[in-house]
Amino acid sequence: MYNPTARVPIWSCSARELRMRFATDTGGTFTDLIIENEGKLYLFKSPTVPSNPVEGVLGAFSVAAEAFGIERAELLRSGGQFIHGTTHAINAIVTKRVAKTALLVTQGHPDILLLREGGREQPFDHSVRYPRAFIPRALTFEVPGRILASGEERHPVDEKAVLNIIDRLKRERVEAVAVCLLWSIINPAHENRIAALLSEHLPGIPVTLSHVLSPSLREYRRAIASSIDASLKPLMDRYIGGLTESMRAAGFEGQVLVLTSQGSMVDAEEIRRAPILALNSGPSMAPVAGAYITGIESELRDSIIFDTGGTTFDVSLVREGRVPFTHETWLGRPYKSDLTGFPSIDVKSVGAGGGSIAWVDDGGVLHVGPQSAGSVPGPACYAAGGTEATVTDAALTLGYIDPDFFLGGRIKLDADLARKAVREKVAEPLKLSVEEAATAMLNVWTENMVQAIADITVNQGVDPTKASIVGGGGAAGLNAVAIASRMGCPTLVVPEVGAGLSAAGAVVSDVGRSFRRLFVTNTREFDASGVAGKLEELRADAERFAIKAGVDKADTSIDFYVEARYAHQVWEIDVPIDPADLAGEDAANILRNAFDREHERIFAFHDEASMVEAIAWRAQVKCKVAKTAKLRLADTDETQASRASRQVYFAELGWSDVPVFGFGALAVDSDVRGPAIVESRFTSVVINPNAAFRRSADRNLVVTPNIRETSEQPRLRRVV
Repeated sequence: MYNPTARVPIWSCSARELRMRFATDTGGTFTDLIIENEGKLYLFKSPTVPSNPVEGVLGAFSVAAEAFGIERAELLRSGGQFIHGTTHAINAIVTKRVAKTALLVTQGHPDILLLREGGREQPFDHSVRYPRAFIPRALTFEVPGRILASGEERHPVDEKAVLNIIDRLKRERVEAVAVCLLWSIINPAHENRIAALLSEHLPGIPVTLSHVLSPSLREYRRAIASSIDASLKPLMDRYIGGLTESMRAAGFEGQVLVLTSQGSMVDAEEIRRAPILALNSGPSMAPVAGAYITGIESELRDSIIFDTGGTTFDVSLVREGRVPFTHETWLGRPYKSDLTGFPSIDVKSVGAGGGSIAWVDDGGVLHVGPQSAGSVPGPACYAAGGTEATVTDAALTLGYIDPDFFLGGRIKLDADLARKAVREKVAEPLKLSVEEAATAMLNVWTENMVQAIADITVNQGVDPTKASIVGGGGAAGLNAVAIASRMGCPTLVVPEVGAGLSAAGAVVSDVGRSFRRLFVTNTREFDASGVAGKLEELRADAERFAIKAGVDKADTSIDFYVEARYAHQVWEIDVPIDPADLAGEDAANILRNAFDREHERIFAFHDEASMVEAIAWRAQVKCKVAKTAKLRLADTDETQASRASRQVYFAELGWSDVPVFGFGALAVDSDVRGPAIVESRFTSVVINPNAAFRRSADRNLVVTPNIRETSEQPRLRRVV
């Protein structure tokens, strides 16, 4: 989009004509910015600044301002909303830069975070060290007092003991406090009283109450969610405050929204109150965009969505138009880290991006990732001091990337440095040619991604051979066709906005929030009035949120779910419900039939003989604010590729002169056979020799990954 050599701006307009919404996604390598102006989308990229992410965001606005031919301040003043996705919260946890946090628990239960829920990846491998508690025992304090499961107070809270604990917190210079007491989800009186004492005697110290943040039945999950949230409050308060102040100082006067891990966005002040919402906020937007795109391009019921950036590979699913949630989100590797204890969109992330570093171990085995060169120093071909061989270096070596057209020519790549890194780090240790080594790097990289996709599809009961696949992210095109072919997917869609897929998801996402209530009942003794009461409470919470968001009632929707299970099962699944269906005499049967269908869909069976237990109820409010009807980039005059053809290496063909197509110049619905390269300013899509592709009516690239093994064309929906 942005051409630094052009003397005339690509888009010429004045700020008075602009009514814009801004969406940014800060990745480990690049910061993506999408601007929505009167239903049209404009995409820009700028290197991320790890030491100061806000600087990277403003850098992207500088690129956009130059493209529009106006000053950055003028561009920012024209915006009404700024939507921000960030990994700042999760990075703080991973690097242990969170606040010094204390945990207050019921007397006799100080080891909740240490014992967790048990479990090991390898049950009999005792060489794996058991992870440390998120908050150490030295900062965990027991509070005398007890609430029973019935909600009855067995022993009153000992306020003198609480005051003594507060004195210790002062001496320890604690920066945040989490409170998680037994059965506070039934009767929160003790937690509320402790909060009042903390506010009075420890003013200015942020506090998280478990019954407010996460009304969950499981003690560990409430405790860990509360602990994470409290530990992030000082940090995210400073970050959000600094972001808002920097944007205001740069000229932005509109509303600041932050993306959440639940696939929606909330006002920045909401993140200050509950920063756990911002964990993995950026990756949650890719499936939102993916659901939007597959609804247009494919009639297949299920879709796999992946987003390949410079540092990570994020994969998620869309099932029958819905994006699945999970209650099993880990801070790191399963069982070697903590759960977040908070529901979020099911996204699996692995360290496999365009900047992933290739290395050969002492046994002569090639690995790619999880280490990344990031944006500083970046791949060797950046000529910025990096010497490690990365995926980008391998792709450049094989001719998949034009060194003079990377980011539209804004960054010139050094092919000689790329080739040198591949030769020294991989080819020579493995005694391979440079081309063989580069190909091996991409093959290993692809297998890492295929395994991540296999994990999430197996867990959700999705057959990849009956699902479409959407590839997004700046590095996705390098192996998207190879991934689709390996998984047996009949259709691959590379969206026109794919290079900024998460930011595009932010543009079409809703302002929204999830609310939860615990209420246990079952289909044999169904408490219709109790359920109705909880659903009304949830509806009231959702409506208050919508009113606060300032969105018209006509643009607001509320979806309801029940977390249910068969009797004696350990875990629940989310089942969509209609409150009106549960108000009649046949409510129990309606609930059980809905649960049976969902259980059958996920696990391929259901049990009519078992009673269904409903554990918790959830409302998801969505307030529509997007103005765009299509995820399409605005037209420009610069749609051609950098050249008509170039030398590209494929293992089965060797070096060949391969045609290069400009993404925006492809004719609609004109089938083309591979091999080929389809490139834009932001991505390069490698079309393997046994694949075919076309540009759809909605301007996305639709690929048949393996035409030799496809007996019939996949079912595609053409929308005019």
